[in-house]
Amino acid sequence: MTKRRFASYADVRASVGQDVAVTDWITITQEQVNQFAEATGDHQWIHVDPERAKKGPFGAPVAHGYLTLSLLAQFMQQTVTVDGATMGVNYGLNKVRFPAPVPVGSRLRAHIKLLAAEPVQPDGMQMTWGVTVEREGSDKPVCVAETLSRSHGAAQG
Repeated sequence: MTKRRFASYADVRASVGQDVAVTDWITITQEQVNQFAEATGDHQWIHVDPERAKKGPFGAPVAHGYLTLSLLAQFMQQTVTVDGATMGVNYGLNKVRFPAPVPVGSRLRAHIKLLAAEPVQPDGMQMTWGVTVEREGSDKPVCVAETLSRSHGAAQG
């Protein structure tokens, strides 16, 4: 895993356009998929019925696209830090695509690029991140997203 620690918002602004982090691999389990189905009410058989899913279009149960998307919070938290920030919040998404499925048992990791950084009053920074989630052994990413986050309280320097 590569991690990025920004010393200040000036350090963030100076890093726009750079690849800033690559996460560790995580494994997607059937238990995670089932828990996500419970939390969201999305019990489609391609996710939660392993026997039926074996005969389906992907040959195995697959993670929900939104489960894969929800991992962005974990990926960002484990790899990107702004010194002095007292709070960070998810501000939204500009773009999201799921180019390939995530069969249960897949290992995923994210590549994170800083696309933009703009001050937010009174003491914050809005950052636009390009995140590509890859599945081990696949040439196609499983999620490509442009996500926005806001950090508050760090040095403006």
